[in-house]
Amino acid sequence: MDNADAPDWATFYGERRVLPFLREARLPASDVALVERAVARLPEVAGPAEPPARIHGDLWSGNVLWSCGQGVLIDPAAHGGHRETDLAMLDLFGLPRLDRVLGGLPGGVAARRGMAGAGAGASAASAARPCGVVRGAAIGTA
Repeated sequence: MDNADAPDWATFYGERRVLPFLREARLPASDVALVERAVARLPEVAGPAEPPARIHGDLWSGNVLWSCGQGVLIDPAAHGGHRETDLAMLDLFGLPRLDRVLGGLPGGVAARRGMAGAGAGASAASAARPCGVVRGAAIGTA
């Protein structure tokens, strides 16, 4: 996939993620035109322009491992996107201990996004795991 710079995350997402798949989808011309119009409007409707942030890209509770009270990310599909995309995905899919992850962020991100932290609380499987060395990107402590 093309990871070349873009002026903002919405342009990156539309031009580098949506349009390449659209070209391969073999859709009727009218459907292609509809999606192209939607992509063209992304910078207008996606909130204030901000540069793409490096995000995990496939972050859900199954791609977070807990070891010795620390979260580690696995199986990334890293790309440039909105800086809060991964947080929204963790909230959507119910990350255990989400309240602790959100609590470690600056600027009231959780409150601004209306995230409830519904997945807060360790699962039995993660609580029963023995401590060991896990390689990956640490996301916080539990």
